[in-house]
Amino acid sequence: MIIDTHAHLDDARYDDDLKTVLQRARDGGVKRFIIPGADPKNLSRAVAIAESNSDVYFAIGVHPYDMDAFDALDFESYINHPKCVAVGECGLDYFRLEGSDKEKEREKERQKEVFLSQIEIAKKYKKPIIVHIRDASRDAKEILLSSGADKVGGVLHCYNADEELLVLAKNGFYFGIGGVVTFSNAKKLLHVLPKIPLEKLLLETDAPYLTPTPHRGERNEPFYTTFVLKKIAAILEIEEEKIEEITTKNALSLFDIS
Repeated sequence: MIIDTHAHLDDARYDDDLKTVLQRARDGGVKRFIIPGADPKNLSRAVAIAESNSDVYFAIGVHPYDMDAFDALDFESYINHPKCVAVGECGLDYFRLEGSDKEKEREKERQKEVFLSQIEIAKKYKKPIIVHIRDASRDAKEILLSSGADKVGGVLHCYNADEELLVLAKNGFYFGIGGVVTFSNAKKLLHVLPKIPLEKLLLETDAPYLTPTPHRGERNEPFYTTFVLKKIAAILEIEEEKIEEITTKNALSLFDIS
């Protein structure tokens, strides 16, 4: 089976046809789904979807863009839920920093504080971390290596192909590969992909975002992990069945699901 380790099924773009989307994925071999936490406003919907579908799980966390909502999020009410498998997605994103240099630095520091707080929650409850990193590889790596995050491990969601982060494979972290690997301009990821240990590789979509070729421009969905799998197998020159077997084993192990 295939596991989509990162799909925002709580997004409003699935309000009208979620059942169809899930069934299409299941028919295509996708048998487990993980909804990452990002915007706390959607958390109750993520929980409801997980409770209504035996093959759907969720995580609780705050994306860097939504860090202002962190203090109000009641982690305690959700993190012990039997379908909650991780903390995140959380991390650092310096792509949209605005204002003066001083204001940008303040935002960076706040992002680091919120990221560290979520790592501490993950350690307390022994949950893996779903990590979002954009234009912040060095700071993110330093935090993950110095905070004891290796005690719980996690996944670098939508791995950005920065070779500097490969060291984290030795510290309990996996690398989530999604639709970007099918893009014609993904030369950096194609170069780095063979350097990722197979036992640290995961499949994801980031649905409804980052739709793979040949469906770019459309809404992404878990069934499209099949295109990601095919592309990875072609790049690594490994049979698709082997990639499926390895990535599924990795996901089951990291998220402690069956």
